[in-house]
Amino acid sequence: MAASSETLNGDLALRALMRAGNMVWQPSPSGSVWRKRFHLVGGAESGQVTSIVRYEKDSSFPAHDHPDGEEILVLEGTFSDEHGDWPAGTYLLNPQGFRHAPFSREGCLLFVKLRQYAGADRHHVALRTDAMSWLSGSTPGIEIKTLYSEPGFADETRLERWPAGASPGTVGYQGGVEILVIRGTFGDEGGIYGEQTWLRLPPGSTHTPRSPEGCELYVKTGALTALRSITADSCS
Repeated sequence: MAASSETLNGDLALRALMRAGNMVWQPSPSGSVWRKRFHLVGGAESGQVTSIVRYEKDSSFPAHDHPDGEEILVLEGTFSDEHGDWPAGTYLLNPQGFRHAPFSREGCLLFVKLRQYAGADRHHVALRTDAMSWLSGSTPGIEIKTLYSEPGFADETRLERWPAGASPGTVGYQGGVEILVIRGTFGDEGGIYGEQTWLRLPPGSTHTPRSPEGCELYVKTGALTALRSITADSCS
């Protein structure tokens, strides 16, 4: 999937699928922090971006601001900044205006979304998801942990745990959806998706998902209205 330096999966009217396992690590301005971008609209270092990010051992970034906010899910290792140490399973929502100098002593792997959370009155969120209980969701057999939901904002983020053989039938997303496979396998009419596969479906989409062996998913709904859409996306 070819992309210009400033557009990747920028057409929000199209289904987008990226498999991190098939992608090559790309350098960041820090020589010890690497990334695999799933989505980018805007400048290479200033646009809206969704990516997997890897910090090498003893790596760091200089202090910086986060215009329009930042969301982080720590997948492996421990991510740190002056506000604390955040081990695997931590979810962070750093709102508009947040400033920090991130680093990792042991190295870490993150799922990161940048400049997609405008609103100065959003609350900062820091959750240890491993300490949260799984709760029954609206679909029988599928359990959830709510990570972010705040009055006045349309986006909602949760983890979902699917048992082996789960097949809930046709599912619709009025406002679209983004899904990251954290563990196990997840599939639909388009195929079977393994760990660190990212799927985005446009508003009004339906599909018939299933999980042959069970899975854990990151699921975000209601967020596509905060993204800029590039309809002439040469990478789609």
